[in-house]
Amino acid sequence: MKGLDFPIFKTKMAGKTKTFNLTDVKDRQAYFEYKAGPEIKKLKEYLKENIFIAYLMGKKSSGKGTYSKMFKEIVAPDKVAHFSVGDMVRSFDSVLKDPKKKKEFVSFLEKNYRGFIPLADILKSLETRSTKVLLPTELILAMAKKEIGKLGRKAIFIDGFPRDLDQISYSLFFRDLINRREDQDVFILIDVPTTVIDERVKTRVICPVCNTPRSTKLLATKEVGYDGKENKFYLICDNPDCPTVQAGKGARMVTKEGDELGIAPIKDRLEKDEGLIKQAFKLQGIPKVFLRNSIPVGKAKEYADDYEITPAFDYKVDKKTGKIETIEKLWEVNDDEGVPSNSLMPPPVVISMIKQLVRALGL
Repeated sequence: MKGLDFPIFKTKMAGKTKTFNLTDVKDRQAYFEYKAGPEIKKLKEYLKENIFIAYLMGKKSSGKGTYSKMFKEIVAPDKVAHFSVGDMVRSFDSVLKDPKKKKEFVSFLEKNYRGFIPLADILKSLETRSTKVLLPTELILAMAKKEIGKLGRKAIFIDGFPRDLDQISYSLFFRDLINRREDQDVFILIDVPTTVIDERVKTRVICPVCNTPRSTKLLATKEVGYDGKENKFYLICDNPDCPTVQAGKGARMVTKEGDELGIAPIKDRLEKDEGLIKQAFKLQGIPKVFLRNSIPVGKAKEYADDYEITPAFDYKVDKKTGKIETIEKLWEVNDDEGVPSNSLMPPPVVISMIKQLVRALGL
């Protein structure tokens, strides 16, 4: 990220030569135990009696949900929760369509909302999906307190707050606002090159039946097809729970409308997210965890094992047999400083998070 020097975390370990398939759940579990077993044990022990609040700050599509959910999967599924402010706000739409839920929603806000924008105006903007009236921070905090209260006593990864510069200071007192003032809080700052996000968006596809996401370039399926009319390769869904796969032939995966534009439609959002990260970078008095998605190509061999680096996939048709061959190589992109870099798979980034959290919590 321009202007910020995120440290490179080393996941390559002397004497650790075993390799893993990081897309396989069982292999991934073994990988985490192999590279961070002692730290995971410390976190498990800590979470038996204690919890923490972690604010995830990264650009849109930087992997916030992926990293926190993988942490939960590996460390303590029953002791960790991922709370998305964006998902909460989107849920308001269905709440307002249900008369009973709407009545409860309005009643709660009448008792708990304190702000400058009239509640009637906020409800009207929610019902019409208007963006002219922005949801005030006071409403977001009131609802977040209510929803987080439903989670019980768990460590929480908060995704989507703070979401604006004026909310940075709120986050410093968020523990008090949700009655968890004794729990350790920590900022998790994520640096992902814009080029990586752009490529992820442009190449992602989903199954039209089960909505499983993949990437034609970065996360290939077991079977690939070729459309001669369009002169185009496509992925075939391999999710075992998909009805089409169970019927014997997976569905052709498709691009979501607008994804071909990459980051163009969200460029302003990405710039705003970057500004938030830079502001949080300067904060004093709160532990910080720095997650870096990319490593300069010249340093990759020193800091990461090859299987930890994101592969890129290409395809070709064998002229003799007509079969489609998948070609795999290490993905190389320019970071935001223009430095040729390799992107990391999610698990090594989570290894970095686990080990840094152990230090931040004083374990």
